Amino acid sequence: MKQSQLFTKTRKEAPADEVAKNAQLLIRAGFINKEMAGVYSYLPLGLRVLGNLETIIREEMNAIGGQELLLTTLQDKESWEKSDRWDESKVDVWFKTKLASGTDIGLGWTHEEAITAMMRQYIQSYRDLPVYAYQIQTKFRNEARAKSGLMRGREFIMKDLYSFSRTQEDLDAFYEACAKAYERIFARAGIGEITYRTFASGGAFSKYSHEFQAISAAGEDVVYVDKEKRIAINKEVLTDEVIAELGLNKDTLVEEKSIEVGNIFKLGTRFSDPLGLSYVNETGETKPVIMGSYGIGPGRLMGTIVEALSDAKGIIWPREVSPFEVHIVSLGIDNEEIRKASDSLYEMLTSAGIDTLYDDRTEKSAGEKLADADLIGIPVRLVVSARTLESASVEMKKRAEADAVLVRAADVIVAIKTA
Repeated sequence: MKQSQLFTKTRKEAPADEVAKNAQLLIRAGFINKEMAGVYSYLPLGLRVLGNLETIIREEMNAIGGQELLLTTLQDKESWEKSDRWDESKVDVWFKTKLASGTDIGLGWTHEEAITAMMRQYIQSYRDLPVYAYQIQTKFRNEARAKSGLMRGREFIMKDLYSFSRTQEDLDAFYEACAKAYERIFARAGIGEITYRTFASGGAFSKYSHEFQAISAAGEDVVYVDKEKRIAINKEVLTDEVIAELGLNKDTLVEEKSIEVGNIFKLGTRFSDPLGLSYVNETGETKPVIMGSYGIGPGRLMGTIVEALSDAKGIIWPREVSPFEVHIVSLGIDNEEIRKASDSLYEMLTSAGIDTLYDDRTEKSAGEKLADADLIGIPVRLVVSARTLESASVEMKKRAEADAVLVRAADVIVAIKTA
Protein backbone atom coordinates (compact mmCIF):
# COMPACT_ATOMS: atom_id res chain seq x y z
CA MET A 1 0.00 0.00 0.00
CA LYS A 2 1.31 3.42 -0.98
CA GLN A 3 0.66 5.94 1.75
CA SER A 4 -0.34 8.60 -0.78
CA GLN A 5 -3.32 6.36 -1.61
CA LEU A 6 -4.16 5.21 1.91
CA PHE A 7 -7.43 6.54 3.30
CA THR A 8 -6.18 8.03 6.54
CA LYS A 9 -4.81 11.19 8.09
CA THR A 10 -2.60 11.65 11.11
CA ARG A 11 -3.09 14.39 13.67
CA LYS A 12 -0.57 16.22 15.81
CA GLU A 13 -2.97 16.74 18.69
CA ALA A 14 -5.23 14.32 20.51
CA PRO A 15 -8.99 14.97 20.39
CA ALA A 16 -9.98 17.25 23.25
CA ASP A 17 -12.88 14.99 24.29
CA GLU A 18 -10.79 11.80 24.64
CA VAL A 19 -9.12 10.95 27.94
CA ALA A 20 -8.08 7.36 27.19
CA LYS A 21 -4.61 6.94 25.71
CA ASN A 22 -5.74 4.17 23.37
CA ALA A 23 -8.40 6.37 21.78
CA GLN A 24 -6.10 9.38 21.59
CA LEU A 25 -3.34 7.48 19.79
CA LEU A 26 -5.60 5.42 17.53
CA ILE A 27 -7.46 8.55 16.38
CA ARG A 28 -4.25 10.57 15.95
CA ALA A 29 -2.64 7.75 13.96
CA GLY A 30 -5.68 7.33 11.71
CA PHE A 31 -6.83 3.89 12.85
CA ILE A 32 -10.31 4.77 14.12
CA ASN A 33 -12.84 7.59 13.90
CA LYS A 34 -15.03 8.59 16.82
CA GLU A 35 -18.73 8.77 15.94
CA MET A 36 -20.05 9.44 19.46
CA ALA A 37 -19.14 8.47 23.02
CA GLY A 38 -18.36 4.75 23.09
CA VAL A 39 -18.88 4.32 19.33
CA TYR A 40 -15.96 4.14 16.88
CA SER A 41 -15.56 3.36 13.18
CA TYR A 42 -12.52 1.38 12.04
CA LEU A 43 -10.57 3.03 9.22
CA PRO A 44 -8.39 0.91 6.88
CA LEU A 45 -5.38 0.76 9.24
CA GLY A 46 -7.58 -0.08 12.22
CA LEU A 47 -9.53 -2.69 10.29
CA ARG A 48 -6.26 -4.40 9.35
CA VAL A 49 -5.28 -4.65 13.02
CA LEU A 50 -8.74 -5.84 14.00
CA GLY A 51 -8.62 -8.44 11.23
CA ASN A 52 -5.23 -9.70 12.40
CA LEU A 53 -6.52 -10.10 15.95
CA GLU A 54 -9.61 -11.91 14.69
CA THR A 55 -7.39 -14.25 12.66
CA ILE A 56 -5.37 -15.12 15.76
CA ILE A 57 -8.57 -15.75 17.72
CA ARG A 58 -10.11 -17.86 14.94
CA GLU A 59 -7.02 -20.01 14.59
CA GLU A 60 -6.89 -20.74 18.31
CA MET A 61 -10.63 -21.38 18.65
CA ASN A 62 -10.63 -23.68 15.61
CA ALA A 63 -7.63 -25.56 17.04
CA ILE A 64 -9.67 -26.64 20.10
CA GLY A 65 -12.69 -27.70 18.05
CA GLY A 66 -14.58 -24.43 17.77
CA GLN A 67 -16.90 -23.94 14.80
CA GLU A 68 -17.74 -20.43 13.66
CA LEU A 69 -21.26 -19.22 13.01
CA LEU A 70 -23.00 -15.86 13.04
CA LEU A 71 -26.10 -15.21 15.10
CA THR A 72 -28.56 -12.39 14.66
CA THR A 73 -28.21 -9.07 16.43
CA LEU A 74 -31.99 -8.59 16.71
CA GLN A 75 -33.30 -10.50 19.71
CA ASP A 76 -36.83 -11.74 20.39
CA LYS A 77 -37.71 -11.12 24.02
CA GLU A 78 -39.28 -14.58 24.59
CA SER A 79 -36.03 -16.45 25.28
CA TRP A 80 -34.74 -13.63 27.45
CA GLU A 81 -37.92 -13.66 29.53
CA LYS A 82 -37.41 -17.38 30.16
CA SER A 83 -33.92 -16.71 31.53
CA ASP A 84 -35.17 -13.65 33.46
CA ARG A 85 -32.80 -11.24 31.71
CA TRP A 86 -35.25 -9.15 29.67
CA ASP A 87 -36.41 -6.98 32.56
CA GLU A 88 -34.38 -3.75 32.57
CA SER A 89 -34.53 -3.61 36.36
CA LYS A 90 -32.35 -6.76 36.31
CA VAL A 91 -30.23 -6.08 33.20
CA ASP A 92 -29.67 -2.38 32.60
CA VAL A 93 -27.55 -2.43 29.42
CA TRP A 94 -30.28 -3.17 26.88
CA PHE A 95 -30.87 -1.21 23.71
CA LYS A 96 -34.51 -1.98 22.87
CA THR A 97 -36.83 -0.99 20.05
CA LYS A 98 -40.02 -2.18 18.31
CA LEU A 99 -40.81 -3.63 14.92
CA ALA A 100 -43.37 -1.87 12.73
CA SER A 101 -45.89 -4.42 14.03
CA GLY A 102 -45.26 -3.27 17.58
CA THR A 103 -43.30 -6.37 18.62
CA ASP A 104 -40.60 -5.68 21.20
CA ILE A 105 -37.03 -6.59 20.22
CA GLY A 106 -33.60 -5.93 21.65
CA LEU A 107 -30.10 -5.55 20.25
CA GLY A 108 -27.95 -8.43 21.48
CA TRP A 109 -25.43 -7.63 24.22
CA THR A 110 -24.54 -11.32 24.64
CA HIS A 111 -25.98 -14.50 23.11
CA GLU A 112 -26.45 -17.26 25.69
CA GLU A 113 -30.23 -17.21 25.28
CA ALA A 114 -30.21 -17.02 21.49
CA ILE A 115 -27.77 -19.87 20.93
CA THR A 116 -29.35 -22.08 23.61
CA ALA A 117 -32.77 -21.68 22.01
CA MET A 118 -31.31 -22.45 18.58
CA MET A 119 -29.49 -25.55 19.82
CA ARG A 120 -32.82 -27.18 20.76
CA GLN A 121 -33.19 -27.92 17.04
CA TYR A 122 -29.77 -29.54 16.74
CA ILE A 123 -29.13 -31.33 20.04
CA GLN A 124 -31.37 -34.24 21.05
CA SER A 125 -29.02 -37.15 21.66
CA TYR A 126 -25.67 -37.71 23.37
CA ARG A 127 -24.39 -38.35 19.84
CA ASP A 128 -24.96 -34.66 19.07
CA LEU A 129 -22.54 -33.56 21.78
CA PRO A 130 -20.19 -31.85 22.35
CA VAL A 131 -20.72 -28.66 20.34
CA TYR A 132 -18.31 -25.71 20.57
CA ALA A 133 -19.81 -22.83 18.61
CA TYR A 134 -18.47 -19.30 18.41
CA GLN A 135 -19.00 -16.06 16.57
CA ILE A 136 -17.23 -12.75 16.07
CA GLN A 137 -20.01 -10.23 16.03
CA THR A 138 -21.07 -6.70 16.91
CA LYS A 139 -22.63 -6.30 20.34
CA PHE A 140 -24.55 -3.38 21.82
CA ARG A 141 -24.50 -2.34 25.47
CA ASN A 142 -26.09 0.81 26.84
CA GLU A 143 -23.16 1.64 29.09
CA ALA A 144 -23.75 4.49 31.52
CA ARG A 145 -20.11 5.53 31.18
CA ALA A 146 -18.04 5.21 28.01
CA LYS A 147 -14.75 7.02 28.65
CA SER A 148 -12.13 4.36 27.97
CA GLY A 149 -11.91 4.37 24.19
CA LEU A 150 -12.10 0.89 22.67
CA MET A 151 -12.06 -0.70 26.11
CA ARG A 152 -15.61 0.28 27.09
CA GLY A 153 -17.89 0.79 24.13
CA ARG A 154 -21.59 0.94 23.48
CA GLU A 155 -21.07 -0.81 20.14
CA PHE A 156 -18.19 -3.24 19.94
CA ILE A 157 -16.90 -6.49 18.42
CA MET A 158 -16.99 -9.63 20.56
CA LYS A 159 -15.82 -13.20 20.10
CA ASP A 160 -18.20 -15.29 22.15
CA LEU A 161 -17.89 -19.06 22.23
CA TYR A 162 -20.46 -21.34 23.85
CA SER A 163 -19.74 -24.95 24.78
CA PHE A 164 -22.41 -27.64 25.03
CA SER A 165 -21.34 -30.80 26.85
CA ARG A 166 -22.82 -34.00 28.23
CA THR A 167 -21.22 -33.92 31.66
CA GLN A 168 -19.49 -31.63 34.10
CA GLU A 169 -16.26 -33.54 33.46
CA ASP A 170 -16.54 -32.84 29.73
CA LEU A 171 -17.12 -29.16 30.44
CA ASP A 172 -14.15 -29.02 32.82
CA ALA A 173 -11.83 -30.51 30.18
CA PHE A 174 -12.89 -28.06 27.48
CA TYR A 175 -12.77 -25.16 29.92
CA GLU A 176 -9.08 -25.87 30.57
CA ALA A 177 -8.39 -26.26 26.84
CA CYS A 178 -9.99 -22.88 26.23
CA ALA A 179 -7.97 -21.27 29.02
CA LYS A 180 -4.76 -22.49 27.37
CA ALA A 181 -5.98 -21.21 24.00
CA TYR A 182 -6.58 -17.80 25.56
CA GLU A 183 -3.03 -17.77 26.88
CA ARG A 184 -1.76 -18.45 23.35
CA ILE A 185 -3.95 -15.67 21.94
CA PHE A 186 -2.58 -13.08 24.35
CA ALA A 187 0.99 -14.24 23.77
CA ARG A 188 0.56 -13.93 19.99
CA ALA A 189 -1.04 -10.51 20.48
CA GLY A 190 2.08 -9.32 22.31
CA ILE A 191 0.69 -8.99 25.84
CA GLY A 192 1.25 -12.50 27.18
CA GLU A 193 3.85 -11.39 29.71
CA ILE A 194 1.54 -8.89 31.37
CA THR A 195 -1.67 -10.95 31.21
CA TYR A 196 -2.66 -13.22 34.08
CA ARG A 197 -5.32 -15.85 34.51
CA THR A 198 -7.32 -14.33 37.34
CA PHE A 199 -9.65 -15.98 39.81
CA ALA A 200 -13.00 -14.20 40.01
CA SER A 201 -16.46 -14.94 41.34
CA GLY A 202 -18.21 -17.90 39.73
CA GLY A 203 -21.63 -16.72 40.84
CA ALA A 204 -24.21 -19.41 41.56
CA PHE A 205 -22.86 -21.95 39.07
CA SER A 206 -19.26 -22.60 40.03
CA LYS A 207 -16.90 -21.55 42.77
CA TYR A 208 -14.75 -19.49 40.42
CA SER A 209 -14.85 -18.05 36.96
CA HIS A 210 -11.65 -16.86 35.36
CA GLU A 211 -10.80 -13.52 33.87
CA PHE A 212 -7.68 -12.72 31.90
CA GLN A 213 -6.36 -9.44 33.25
CA ALA A 214 -3.61 -7.37 31.59
CA ILE A 215 -1.65 -5.20 33.97
CA SER A 216 -2.09 -1.53 33.05
CA ALA A 217 -2.32 1.78 34.85
CA ALA A 218 -5.33 2.51 32.62
CA GLY A 219 -7.24 -0.47 34.02
CA GLU A 220 -10.55 -0.20 35.84
CA ASP A 221 -10.06 -3.44 37.81
CA VAL A 222 -7.82 -4.19 40.79
CA VAL A 223 -6.10 -7.56 41.03
CA TYR A 224 -3.54 -9.13 43.34
CA VAL A 225 -0.77 -10.88 41.44
CA ASP A 226 1.73 -13.61 42.26
CA LYS A 227 4.15 -12.92 39.40
CA GLU A 228 6.24 -16.04 39.96
CA LYS A 229 3.26 -18.42 39.85
CA ARG A 230 1.50 -16.24 37.23
CA ILE A 231 -1.77 -16.27 39.14
CA ALA A 232 -3.95 -13.30 40.04
CA ILE A 233 -6.98 -12.85 42.24
CA ASN A 234 -9.65 -10.27 41.55
CA LYS A 235 -10.18 -7.89 44.45
CA GLU A 236 -13.84 -8.95 44.66
CA VAL A 237 -12.90 -12.47 45.84
CA LEU A 238 -9.69 -11.73 47.76
CA THR A 239 -9.94 -13.38 51.16
CA ASP A 240 -7.50 -15.29 53.35
CA GLU A 241 -9.47 -18.45 52.58
CA VAL A 242 -9.10 -18.01 48.81
CA ILE A 243 -5.40 -17.18 49.12
CA ALA A 244 -4.82 -20.34 51.15
CA GLU A 245 -6.92 -22.49 48.80
CA LEU A 246 -4.83 -21.37 45.83
CA GLY A 247 -1.60 -22.07 47.67
CA LEU A 248 -0.45 -18.46 47.59
CA ASN A 249 1.30 -16.28 50.15
CA LYS A 250 -0.44 -13.02 50.95
CA ASP A 251 2.93 -11.29 51.39
CA THR A 252 3.98 -12.05 47.80
CA LEU A 253 0.80 -10.68 46.21
CA VAL A 254 1.19 -7.34 44.46
CA GLU A 255 -1.76 -5.01 43.97
CA GLU A 256 -2.11 -3.90 40.35
CA LYS A 257 -4.60 -2.05 38.19
CA SER A 258 -5.62 -4.12 35.21
CA ILE A 259 -7.75 -4.42 32.08
CA GLU A 260 -9.98 -7.45 31.62
CA VAL A 261 -9.17 -8.78 28.13
CA GLY A 262 -11.09 -12.06 28.31
CA ASN A 263 -13.20 -14.29 30.50
CA ILE A 264 -14.29 -17.91 30.72
CA PHE A 265 -17.30 -19.06 32.70
CA LYS A 266 -18.89 -22.39 33.61
CA LEU A 267 -22.61 -21.86 33.12
CA GLY A 268 -23.77 -25.34 34.08
CA THR A 269 -27.52 -25.54 33.39
CA ARG A 270 -28.22 -21.83 34.02
CA PHE A 271 -29.62 -21.45 30.48
CA SER A 272 -30.31 -25.00 29.37
CA ASP A 273 -32.85 -25.55 32.17
CA PRO A 274 -35.12 -22.51 31.59
CA LEU A 275 -34.84 -22.81 27.80
CA GLY A 276 -35.40 -26.57 27.72
CA LEU A 277 -32.12 -27.70 26.13
CA SER A 278 -31.65 -31.38 26.98
CA TYR A 279 -30.42 -34.62 25.44
CA VAL A 280 -31.08 -38.34 25.82
CA ASN A 281 -28.06 -40.22 27.18
CA GLU A 282 -26.81 -43.74 26.38
CA THR A 283 -29.29 -45.33 28.81
CA GLY A 284 -32.32 -43.38 27.58
CA GLU A 285 -32.38 -40.79 30.37
CA THR A 286 -33.11 -37.15 29.57
CA LYS A 287 -30.38 -34.86 30.87
CA PRO A 288 -29.82 -31.10 30.71
CA VAL A 289 -26.95 -29.94 28.50
CA ILE A 290 -23.99 -28.56 30.48
CA MET A 291 -22.80 -25.19 29.15
CA GLY A 292 -19.89 -22.75 29.30
CA SER A 293 -19.22 -19.34 27.79
CA TYR A 294 -15.92 -17.78 26.72
CA GLY A 295 -15.48 -14.16 25.64
CA ILE A 296 -12.79 -11.96 24.12
CA GLY A 297 -13.34 -8.48 22.66
CA PRO A 298 -10.95 -7.99 19.70
CA GLY A 299 -11.48 -4.21 19.81
CA ARG A 300 -10.90 -4.13 23.56
CA LEU A 301 -7.77 -6.23 23.00
CA MET A 302 -6.61 -3.73 20.38
CA GLY A 303 -7.08 -0.87 22.84
CA THR A 304 -5.24 -2.78 25.56
CA ILE A 305 -2.25 -3.37 23.28
CA VAL A 306 -2.04 0.37 22.62
CA GLU A 307 -2.29 1.17 26.33
CA ALA A 308 0.42 -1.34 27.20
CA LEU A 309 2.87 -1.05 24.31
CA SER A 310 2.90 2.61 23.27
CA ASP A 311 5.49 5.25 24.14
CA ALA A 312 5.73 9.04 23.96
CA LYS A 313 6.07 8.89 20.17
CA GLY A 314 3.12 6.65 19.43
CA ILE A 315 2.01 3.04 19.07
CA ILE A 316 4.31 0.00 19.05
CA TRP A 317 2.47 -2.86 17.32
CA PRO A 318 3.54 -6.47 17.89
CA ARG A 319 4.50 -8.07 14.59
CA GLU A 320 1.56 -10.47 14.30
CA VAL A 321 -0.93 -7.69 15.04
CA SER A 322 0.55 -4.79 13.05
CA PRO A 323 -1.35 -3.47 10.01
CA PHE A 324 1.83 -3.93 7.92
CA GLU A 325 5.10 -5.76 8.48
CA VAL A 326 7.34 -2.98 7.15
CA HIS A 327 7.08 0.79 6.68
CA ILE A 328 9.24 2.28 3.91
CA VAL A 329 9.88 5.98 4.47
CA SER A 330 11.30 7.78 1.45
CA LEU A 331 13.06 11.03 2.36
CA GLY A 332 13.64 13.41 -0.54
CA ILE A 333 11.29 11.54 -2.83
CA ASP A 334 11.23 14.49 -5.25
CA ASN A 335 14.75 13.39 -6.17
CA GLU A 336 14.48 10.96 -9.09
CA GLU A 337 17.27 8.69 -7.84
CA ILE A 338 15.70 8.41 -4.38
CA ARG A 339 12.28 7.74 -5.87
CA LYS A 340 13.62 4.97 -8.12
CA ALA A 341 15.45 3.35 -5.20
CA SER A 342 12.34 3.59 -3.00
CA ASP A 343 10.08 2.19 -5.73
CA SER A 344 12.52 -0.65 -6.35
CA LEU A 345 12.64 -1.51 -2.63
CA TYR A 346 8.84 -1.50 -2.41
CA GLU A 347 8.50 -3.78 -5.44
CA MET A 348 11.13 -6.16 -4.05
CA LEU A 349 9.37 -6.47 -0.68
CA THR A 350 5.89 -6.90 -2.10
CA SER A 351 7.18 -9.51 -4.58
CA ALA A 352 8.63 -11.39 -1.60
CA GLY A 353 5.20 -11.40 0.08
CA ILE A 354 6.14 -8.85 2.75
CA ASP A 355 3.15 -6.65 3.53
CA THR A 356 4.53 -3.12 3.19
CA LEU A 357 3.33 0.44 3.68
CA TYR A 358 5.31 2.83 1.46
CA ASP A 359 5.39 6.50 2.45
CA ASP A 360 5.67 8.03 -1.01
CA ARG A 361 4.01 11.32 -0.04
CA THR A 362 5.59 14.41 -1.58
CA GLU A 363 3.87 17.04 0.55
CA LYS A 364 5.34 15.91 3.89
CA SER A 365 8.74 16.91 5.26
CA ALA A 366 11.29 14.35 6.43
CA GLY A 367 10.50 15.18 10.06
CA GLU A 368 6.77 14.77 9.52
CA LYS A 369 7.23 11.42 7.79
CA LEU A 370 9.43 10.04 10.56
CA ALA A 371 7.04 11.31 13.23
CA ASP A 372 4.11 9.69 11.43
CA ALA A 373 6.01 6.41 11.20
CA ASP A 374 6.60 6.42 14.97
CA LEU A 375 2.96 7.34 15.62
CA ILE A 376 1.57 4.57 13.38
CA GLY A 377 3.93 2.06 14.99
CA ILE A 378 4.74 -0.56 12.31
CA PRO A 379 7.46 -2.87 13.73
CA VAL A 380 10.17 -2.32 11.09
CA ARG A 381 10.97 1.00 9.40
CA LEU A 382 13.16 1.25 6.32
CA VAL A 383 14.42 4.73 5.40
CA VAL A 384 15.64 5.56 1.90
CA SER A 385 17.55 8.85 1.64
CA ALA A 386 20.49 10.50 -0.11
CA ARG A 387 22.73 9.26 2.71
CA THR A 388 21.65 5.63 2.39
CA LEU A 389 22.08 5.69 -1.39
CA GLU A 390 25.73 6.63 -0.97
CA SER A 391 26.40 3.20 0.53
CA ALA A 392 23.82 1.27 -1.55
CA SER A 393 21.96 0.60 1.71
CA VAL A 394 18.77 1.37 3.57
CA GLU A 395 18.41 2.39 7.20
CA MET A 396 16.52 -0.23 9.19
CA LYS A 397 15.06 0.54 12.61
CA LYS A 398 12.79 -1.52 14.83
CA ARG A 399 9.99 0.57 16.29
CA ALA A 400 10.64 -0.75 19.79
CA GLU A 401 14.37 0.05 19.68
CA ALA A 402 16.26 3.34 19.74
CA ASP A 403 19.08 2.60 17.30
CA ALA A 404 18.98 2.14 13.52
CA VAL A 405 21.40 0.15 11.37
CA LEU A 406 22.41 0.34 7.73
CA VAL A 407 21.57 -2.77 5.71
CA ARG A 408 22.75 -3.44 2.18
CA ALA A 409 19.79 -3.33 -0.19
CA ALA A 410 20.50 -6.88 -1.32
CA ASP A 411 20.25 -8.13 2.29
CA VAL A 412 17.05 -6.33 3.30
CA ILE A 413 14.66 -9.26 2.98
CA VAL A 414 16.80 -11.54 5.11
CA ALA A 415 17.26 -8.74 7.67
CA ILE A 416 13.50 -8.20 7.91
CA LYS A 417 12.71 -11.89 8.31
CA THR A 418 15.27 -12.28 11.10
CA ALA A 419 14.48 -8.97 12.83
